[in-house]
Amino acid sequence: MSKETVDIIFNITGIIGTAILILAYLLLQAKKIKSDEIIYPLLNLIGAVLLLISLFRFWNLASVIIELFWIAISIYGIWKVKSRTEN
Repeated sequence: MSKETVDIIFNITGIIGTAILILAYLLLQAKKIKSDEIIYPLLNLIGAVLLLISLFRFWNLASVIIELFWIAISIYGIWKVKSRTEN
């Protein structure tokens, strides 16, 4: 696979991640989903992971840090929803 092809794959991965994060926020603001439903932190987790994957190719320390926090907070949100629904 050529370098250009690999770059395109990583770029598309990052763009999909960005689109998912924007979609999650739009759905929240439009009141189509609630922040305490599993879908919101799940979309945030998926989007952040995809963005983080793209950053392995196009390194940016500040972006990696924010995505790691985004992932951690999303996992916490998923845990909160799961623990609430199990009780």
